[in-house]
Parts: sequence; C-alpha cells; structure tokens
Amino acid sequence: MKLAIVYWSGTGNTEAMANAMAEGAKEAGAAVDLLSVDEFNVDKLADFDGVLFGCPAMGNEVLEEAEFEPMFAELEAKLAGVPVGLFGSYGWGSGEWMADWKKRCGDDGAKVYGDGVIINDVPDEDGLQQCREYAAGFVKNALKAI
Repeated sequence: MKLAIVYWSGTGNTEAMANAMAEGAKEAGAAVDLLSVDEFNVDKLADFDGVLFGCPAMGNEVLEEAEFEPMFAELEAKLAGVPVGLFGSYGWGSGEWMADWKKRCGDDGAKVYGDGVIINDVPDEDGLQQCREYAAGFVKNALKAI
C-alpha cells in the first residue's frame, strides 16, 4: 500500500501534523511519501493507493488559496473512488472549513475516511497522537479495503 501525504503549512503546525500522520501510516504498514503541495499534482495521483491531504484553515475558514486550493481543484476530477483523509490546523472558528472540505471530497466521489483531524494552533503530544492514530486507521480501514 502506497500512501501520499500532501500538505501545505504556513506556520509549521500542519507540517507537524503531516509528520505525525506519516509515523502512524508507516507503523500500520504503508509505504509513505510525505510531499509538500508544490511536489504533488494530478499526474502523481495514480501512483498512490490513497492520499492524506493537510491544509490549515485560512481567512474565512477556507483552504489556503494561493498554492493548496489550485492544486486541489486540479485533482478533484480524478478523486472518484480514491481513499482520502483530511487534516489541518486552525486558529479561529469552529472547524467549518473541514466540514466543507469533507463534503467537497464526497461530492467528488472520493472515499473520505472519518471526519478528519483538526487541531487548534500548535499540536501538542495528544494532538500528534491523534494524527498517528488517524493515519494508522486510514491504512488499516481505507487502504486495505481497496
């Protein structure tokens, strides 16, 4: 099972979450490529059995608009049937961006795993453990199901 973990991080919070996701996925037996958003595109999607996407909430609880959103919008037409997990950090709001993102992925036909992981501000050890567990669950439940 080959997993891509694709993320954008402005402050390092979502990057820390991505690193913890990678640890959990590897412990569960997946081969993992940890990629920043500029290292991933629609042509690479077919190289993986599933993708964990990480992006913090920005502005009015939206995905980062300069780099992440354009990459993700390009992928949407290819997400049907793809196991997808979502994660990100936020500094305000209620997590609406994650609910919207999950719905968007579902509307694209992706096989969205769980509710995603959101962490307010800097992830502490409990938050990082939540990331590890989510990624391990993704590998055991979403990837092994394909």
